[in-house]
This record gives sequence, structure tokens and C-alpha cells, in this order.
Amino acid sequence: MDRQNKLMLRALRGETLATPPIWMMRQAGRYLPEYMATRAQAGDFLSLCYNPDLASEVTHQPIRRYGFDAAILFADILLIPQALGAKLWFVTGEGPRLSTITDGAGLDALGPVDDIDATLAPIYETVARLAAELPDETALIGFAGAPWTVATYMIAGRGTPAQEPAHALINSDVAVFEALLDKITQATIHYLCKQIEAGAEIVKIFDSWAGTLKGDHFDKYSVEPARQIIAALRARHPNVAIIGFPRGATEEGYVNYARVTGADCVAIDGDKSADWAARELQPITCVQGNLDQRLLVSGGDKLVSETKRICETLGHGPHIFNLGHGITPDADPENVARMIDAVRN
Repeated sequence: MDRQNKLMLRALRGETLATPPIWMMRQAGRYLPEYMATRAQAGDFLSLCYNPDLASEVTHQPIRRYGFDAAILFADILLIPQALGAKLWFVTGEGPRLSTITDGAGLDALGPVDDIDATLAPIYETVARLAAELPDETALIGFAGAPWTVATYMIAGRGTPAQEPAHALINSDVAVFEALLDKITQATIHYLCKQIEAGAEIVKIFDSWAGTLKGDHFDKYSVEPARQIIAALRARHPNVAIIGFPRGATEEGYVNYARVTGADCVAIDGDKSADWAARELQPITCVQGNLDQRLLVSGGDKLVSETKRICETLGHGPHIFNLGHGITPDADPENVARMIDAVRN
């Protein structure tokens, strides 16, 4: 199959397709019994991320089961902080924990960007294996966390309801905060370039906590780093397709993000109206989204009707079908199959 004829790449080039390509955020994950078996084999989450055999296997699993139009690398957004020298571990049932950076000394203790490959080489190996092994029609997505989102975890040491520690650091020592943000930005450019060189055809920038930034801070700390990353990637790899996800941004923020960053596609969260996206966002860029992930738990007729409604509403412009956020561990795998059937039929 001609690489350029993959449905994902056609949508990202701005084509309006009769049937949108489909994949899911967190599509390789705890809702699948085969994933849980592989994770148990790995022993813990980070060991799974850094094992190319097993990380490749869990990336393949949802492709084998559902035939999604794209596979997304199995990794984690917090591998960059670890590669820079932060301590990273996961607490069962609670999520990630990081050593914190709250001052210049903590910032100075981080290693240079050029050294991150020593830690991240297994991730690049996983990408290379997937590029060689995936079905011809399946696009390969690499990814990274956006600098703001990664910084919030590095400052707080964990996720918090509104990432207050990061906002506090902006107010108390903006120079340290901005230096940290710039370091993460440069590391992200390097990391994504390495993924592209290993075979990723698309990369996605996840700004999961963008919605906590208000006013000028959204433009400075979400939009501008994304613009810098995308410009650098385009300079080095002009054919790569890029998806941005400023989750929780205002409608105005989403439109500004699309206009300023130059992303080929903007993913919208579940709180955004598909009607609004068709009217205001789709004339600017391809839109990805945005089924409520909770419907994959409850299922029923509403799952099918909402899936069809989104496809119909966004079907007059470039569209990639996805969820408004990642699939949850309590989702029913049979409901995923029903959603895919609704999209494709």
C-alpha cells in the first residue's frame, strides 16, 4: 500500500473522507485482558515502557483486535523528565510520582538535553519495530507530553486538581519556571525527532493540563511551546504530520492554538460541541474527536447514536474519529467494537 494513501495521512492532509479514520487515546491499556497479561509479564509499568518486545506487543494488541487505522507508541509522557535526571516511579492505584523542581538548584541538577537518548533508546527501538511490523494500512503515531503539562508534574511531583504548584512557581519565580519550560521544549523536539527518524509517521503533542492556563498564560505556556516544537519538527522533517491536543482550552483558545501552532490537526476534548468544531475549527484544520469516553462503559443505543452524530456533524471536513479523552479501565471491549462498527458502517 502506498504510504500516502493511509486514511490517517489523507485526513491529516486535509481530505474529507466518506469514512473517517479511527483510533483511540490509550487504546492499548487496562480495558484489554491481553494488555493486563503483558503488563503482569513486565512486572511494572515503567519496565513495560522500556521493554521493546513488550511495548511493541501491547501497541499491536488493539490493532489485532479492532483494526484501528493508527497505532500509537506505548510509552508515557513522563519519560522525558526521567531522561533529564528526575526520579520517576508509579504508585499502584494513584499514578506517577516525580522528584520535584521548585528552584534554580533543582533546575541546574537536570542533565543536558543531548544526554536523554541514553535513557530513551529503548523507546526508539520500539518505534522502529512497529514501523517494520505494523500492517501496511496502519499509520504509526509517536507522541510526547506538551512542555506545560510535563512541567506541572515536574514541579508538583504528581498530578493535582488544577496543577496549583506550577502556577505558584510562575508567580514566585517566573525565570526558573520559564527556564524549565524551555528545557522541556528542547528535549521534546529532540525526542520527537528521534521518534520520526525511527519511523513514526505522525506525532501528537498532549497538553493534558492546558485548560488550567488562563488568558495570556495559555498563549505563552501552551500555544508558544507547541508552535516552537512544530516549527522545529517541520524544519527537520517537513513531511511529518502533527496533532495537537490542548485539552480543556476555551473555544477561543482552541481556535488560536490551531491558527498559531500550525498543527495539521487539533484534537478536541469531550466538553466541546461537534457543531462548534465543524463551524469554527474545521475550516482551519483537521479535527480529531470527540466521543465521551464514558459511553464505552455504559454502551447501549446512546453509544451508537452519539458516534453517528459526531461522524455526521464533522463529516463535511477533515475528521479523525477518537474519544474526548483516554479510554478508561472500566470500558467494555465489546462497546469499542460497537463504536467502530458505527463509524465504519
